[in-house]
Amino acid sequence: MPTISRRSERAYSSAIRKLTPYADRAKAAGKHVWHLNIGQPDLETPPAALQALRENMPAVVAYTASRGLASYRAKLSEYYARFGAVISADDIVITNGGSEAIYFTIMSCLDRGDEILSPEPLYAIYNGFAESAGVKIKPLTTYIENGFALPDSKAIEAAITPRTKAILLCNPNNPTGTLYAKSDILALAKIAKAHNLYLFVDEVYREFCYNEVPYFSALCMDDVRDNVVVIDSISKRFSACGVRIGALVTRNQAIIQAANRYAEYRLSPSLLGQIFGEATLDVGPAYFQQVREEYKKRRDLLIKRLRAMPGVVCPQPEGAFYVVVKLPVDNADKFCRWLLDSFQHEGETVMLAPAEGFYATKGLGKQEVRIAYVLNTEHINRAMDCLEIALTQYKK
Repeated sequence: MPTISRRSERAYSSAIRKLTPYADRAKAAGKHVWHLNIGQPDLETPPAALQALRENMPAVVAYTASRGLASYRAKLSEYYARFGAVISADDIVITNGGSEAIYFTIMSCLDRGDEILSPEPLYAIYNGFAESAGVKIKPLTTYIENGFALPDSKAIEAAITPRTKAILLCNPNNPTGTLYAKSDILALAKIAKAHNLYLFVDEVYREFCYNEVPYFSALCMDDVRDNVVVIDSISKRFSACGVRIGALVTRNQAIIQAANRYAEYRLSPSLLGQIFGEATLDVGPAYFQQVREEYKKRRDLLIKRLRAMPGVVCPQPEGAFYVVVKLPVDNADKFCRWLLDSFQHEGETVMLAPAEGFYATKGLGKQEVRIAYVLNTEHINRAMDCLEIALTQYKK
């Protein structure tokens, strides 16, 4: 029998989905599983966008331009203007989800053997796409004790080698929920400019900030316009993960041209997804205000419950809808499997994402989990009841 490729053997397993078989068995055994492992919003997708899709359903679902519909790109440029960014339709390539935008960015800007600096814990898919491209993620370790704050500029510069070509940041951060301030982004931009590096910023969660300070987008920095690439997606913003529409945004036209060549390889992004995406841009600020208030309420409840559990270390996330938590267990991966295999409380259990898979450094995160607060407050309470009782039983 032919053997599979060595590269596929090196491919990273999903830190978010790898325990799905355990959850499936738990459900087959009659347990109800509270899913706090995955960032799947439960809020209603904007009805107006769904209605616009129904009303504009084409007679033939055809290819679009490889870089995406011109009308959608033009409308997106108006959206970025709300954050003070001067972006034209020519600065945007529409992608099949933010994941493809990450891949296009890495493939367009780095060669095999090059390095990307990225704070860890990090979005696990970065490791996967870097590996696929023959690129190395060089982690900048951050720590739960200080809320996963970035290392200082000297520490970041000390990590730069001749192979370093980019800095990659998710802001607000997945998986930690850390919101990096304007001063953080400016400091990274200064380093990128001084060392002739790219600055990739994943801004998928920019609408989910809870500190009332206006969000600062990396697209607003004119002096490093050729260094900056922003990765975007409508998945989380509009509870539309299944639509799979994202964007690569940069004012560096050489990157746009390179990314468009990769876009041509896969022909085009989804026509129906783009019709939907364009319609979401008519959703007003009242929608986001309501969404932020709901997630803030969930966050506050979750943090209160977690901090009341003996031995649990839980920082205060200021963005996105995730938090990385340290549990009083020896191995969080084993504990998460045990939750699904061997534990139940009143017929219920909870699924968490072991945080070890969000680190690029082997051995880190063994006692940590990522929790996505994408359930309503009643369900968060029930999930936390399960977790609190489970921790007590697991110690015994």
